[in-house]
Amino acid sequence: MRIIRNLDEITSPFLGAVVTLGNFDGVHLGHREIFRRVVQKAREIGGTSIVYTFDPHPLKVVAPPRAPRLINTSAEKERLIEASCFDVMIAAPFNLEIAAQPAASFVEEILVAKIGVRYLVVGYDYAFGRGREGDAAYLARRGQELGFGVEILKPVSHEGEVYSSTRVRQLIEAGDVTGVVGYLGRHFTMEGTVVHGARRGTTLGFPTANLATDKELLPKPGVYAVKVKLASEIHDGVVNIGFNPTFQGGKMTVEVYIFNFRREIYGENLRLYFVDRLRDEKRFGSPQELVAAIDADIRKAQLVLAATRVIEYREYLDCGYLHDRPGCPAKDHEA
Repeated sequence: MRIIRNLDEITSPFLGAVVTLGNFDGVHLGHREIFRRVVQKAREIGGTSIVYTFDPHPLKVVAPPRAPRLINTSAEKERLIEASCFDVMIAAPFNLEIAAQPAASFVEEILVAKIGVRYLVVGYDYAFGRGREGDAAYLARRGQELGFGVEILKPVSHEGEVYSSTRVRQLIEAGDVTGVVGYLGRHFTMEGTVVHGARRGTTLGFPTANLATDKELLPKPGVYAVKVKLASEIHDGVVNIGFNPTFQGGKMTVEVYIFNFRREIYGENLRLYFVDRLRDEKRFGSPQELVAAIDADIRKAQLVLAATRVIEYREYLDCGYLHDRPGCPAKDHEA
């Protein structure tokens, strides 16, 4: 997938551009349905599948107090979109000048003249441009005027509830890492670099890897059963997210205990797949009580993780091709 971070990189319109527009934070199953349709349509016409998004999130520029904590880092979002088999991702810089751009200018100068849109796929609630004046109905009307097709996808729901990034955030903030799988289509993940910590875990007999992460949205403080990816290895473990109240830490930390693991991994990158919430973080009366609780956490996590396979990203329609099409086997993508 080609990633474009500056529109000046586009020197001529794309061949048969099939485009979708949006923030796509979380890349949940509703987004993936839009992606599936874009890629499928591009394959049908022999065109180019393009996702157009902004960086940073527009609300971080126009209304920072209302800006959400993002579900994915920029790197995670790019990886998830690439796993959707797009040809091109445009991660356009967003600033106050862009925020003031009229919808008509965006459509005529960028979508039509710069990108060469032939077909546009958007969600039912998408809006853009100054004052969010460019909604789906506006795009449909401009498509008729300017000669590109517009497809507006209806809401996609899970058990009667529409997929949305807002709902995904609510579940993660509540610590419901099990329930969120039904909206993401995969386990919620977090990545970080192993850094030096207070080494209390080693003193207690449970050496932990302390993670420094760029992730904005963390699950509710507590203890979780996780699958841990180190390079190509997958290990079982538990992670504590919180403030170390037993030791009056006061600072939010992410500490991972990997089962049966004793290697030095400072500076290495870990990816955590959140499987189940085990308990709230709590203050214990003594280090001995904490050790007993950790022992119980590990036993419970071992039972949960032994029966769990990591759910990674799967493009369920083979990047726009049907499963029974000769020579197009299903693809599994990690994300």
